[in-house]
Amino acid sequence: MMDVTLENFESEVIAASMSQPVLVDFWAPWCGPCKVIGPILEKLEAEYDGRFKLVKIDSDQEQQLAGAFGIRSIPTCILLMNGQPVDGFMGALPEGKVREFLDKHVPPAAPQTEEEAVDEQDADDADPMARLEKLQHAVATDPANEDSRFEYVKALLLAGRADDAKAAFAPVADKAAAVRRLDSLQRLIAAIDFAQSEPNISMRPADFDARIAANKRDFEARFGKARLLMAGQRWTEAMDELLEILMRDKAWSDELARKTYVAILDLIEPPKPKVAEGQIPPDDPTVATYRRRLSSVVLS
Repeated sequence: MMDVTLENFESEVIAASMSQPVLVDFWAPWCGPCKVIGPILEKLEAEYDGRFKLVKIDSDQEQQLAGAFGIRSIPTCILLMNGQPVDGFMGALPEGKVREFLDKHVPPAAPQTEEEAVDEQDADDADPMARLEKLQHAVATDPANEDSRFEYVKALLLAGRADDAKAAFAPVADKAAAVRRLDSLQRLIAAIDFAQSEPNISMRPADFDARIAANKRDFEARFGKARLLMAGQRWTEAMDELLEILMRDKAWSDELARKTYVAILDLIEPPKPKVAEGQIPPDDPTVATYRRRLSSVVLS
């Protein structure tokens, strides 16, 4: 984005539009809607990566240019190609509508190579905020996609944003009984609520340990301790405690320990890494180990 005046208009707009589309944003410092559309345009200019050029013209300071384009209200955006205006829009359109406008005119993005796609995915995974934004967009675009929603709600929970996670989970909460991964999310939400249910939470792990020491078959205490560990994202310790229940009573409380253990496996399993065609992606070592331990206990 750059500011354009009468002095550089010819070079930065007319001449530049001979080689790439140029979007001219007529604005003013006092204009509220201009402050809304401006960041959207700057974001899209960066995202479209050279497929169009964004310039801004202060209509108060550059009244001659505003008059030449017949600007009557702001914000007004005019798209130029080959030195001529070809299209435009007025007002602070939402981002989706601006994308639709641009996609009618700007050249399509070059297809990514497989290596570029992997690099981009790695970059997103390394930036939690970028990944959350990407997942939020995926859910908004396709609300019925349960895989996207699972990953989004899980990411919110792991980021400590329980209230946001509950809001994102609410549209599919009634499906949890029939869809295992949604059930897994519900169990983590319940564990977080349990951990936050009393003010003296810092004393409770010791209380549970004392009860377990007095009675190895105090499954309520073991399960309570496992839920605290689960809420604290101490996954392997939680599964170890659940295994202690399973080794003593597999059917306790309608298989509650096994179902919670499986939920943790769902929550900690990372996305499968990309591999060459025909190869099988390796299992995560922690997930593989604890899956084997579960099978060993359940089948014994």
